[in-house]
Amino acid sequence: MNVMMQKVHGSENDFFLLDETQFERSLTAEEIEQLRIQLCSRETGLLAGADGLLLVGEGTHGTSNARMRVINSDGSEASMCGNGLRTVARYLAEKNQEKSFTVETMFADLKVRQAPNLAEEVATYQVEISPVSFEAVTIPMHLGVQTLIDEIVPALSNTIRFTAVAVPNPHLVAFVDHETLNGPEFERIATYVNNENPYFPEGINVSFVEILGKNQLFVRTYERGVGFTSACGTAMCASSLLYTLLKDGVFYEEITVKNAGGMVKTVVHETSDGSYWMELIGNATITHLIEESLTDLLNGAFEKITITETNEQKHYQEFLQTLSQK
Repeated sequence: MNVMMQKVHGSENDFFLLDETQFERSLTAEEIEQLRIQLCSRETGLLAGADGLLLVGEGTHGTSNARMRVINSDGSEASMCGNGLRTVARYLAEKNQEKSFTVETMFADLKVRQAPNLAEEVATYQVEISPVSFEAVTIPMHLGVQTLIDEIVPALSNTIRFTAVAVPNPHLVAFVDHETLNGPEFERIATYVNNENPYFPEGINVSFVEILGKNQLFVRTYERGVGFTSACGTAMCASSLLYTLLKDGVFYEEITVKNAGGMVKTVVHETSDGSYWMELIGNATITHLIEESLTDLLNGAFEKITITETNEQKHYQEFLQTLSQK
């Protein structure tokens, strides 16, 4: 049988989206690894590769009828992906003709829904990002402290102040000026904490954040398992949370977050028990529809693929042009 697959992106954080329910069984770990190798390589992969795979499967408990798994381009599995979740939300909304529902992820069932378009012909979805934890054990982090909130870590930098938070993906976030945002320190620190090191044994996403104005941020992220990406949804939510807690942000106010791949909106919520969660609102773009047999995909026989390019990327590029003019 032929496989139906989509090439998608949220803020140009791109993925191959594959619905496992179209098969009689779920893919094996070996098959997933083979697909990741064949599809995602930026040098040899399909359609110039991708940041990872999004696998849609049956929910494993009653509260959600679908589950999302995120396989990074290096083969590691992420606990969540905000940009990817928006595209999965769109896929499921159109498949099941629903506008609001929940999607099961590694640590939580998250609310998703269709949202007003950010621009004409730019499909937009809103997703919940939670749970949030500052505890070292959830990151995990070995710095001799239970939490790291707006502190200098001498092993990383003598001038840059960091906060570590899991949302639930682990993030190390620093507010910096424009020069530091684009300077060499970023890559030095990010590569250090994502290779063998005594402080973050499983690696950690690193974001530098520039405050552009009231409720206006620019976030640049080095993703664990991927490297520098156009955008990272959970990083933008973590940055928005810390802007609200440490800077001039206000709960429940909409924050505009720009990134190399475009722009999203976020809203930070505080609950009655003192915990936090975020809304992430942004594009869910389908660039290509792909049809091929699973065997050919596993073997990288791309010459047999039927690929249909949509016109959605054109509309997204027009949206980006409007952002650059502001």
